[in-house]
Amino acid sequence: MNNLIWLLRATKWARNPPSARMVKLVLAIIAAAILIFAIEKMGLWPEWAQLEHGRAPRLPR
Repeated sequence: MNNLIWLLRATKWARNPPSARMVKLVLAIIAAAILIFAIEKMGLWPEWAQLEHGRAPRLPR
């Protein structure tokens, strides 16, 4: 059933493709995410921007 949903979505996109501006926006977001990931893996990410290891802080009730 899931394949049928993807097929219907593909036909919708084939009939009404996204604009060039939307495609550029999505590609820019993906490129930014890959750049941030690469900077973090190279060890160049600033210390203040890293998450602390351990439990996440809880919101007060």
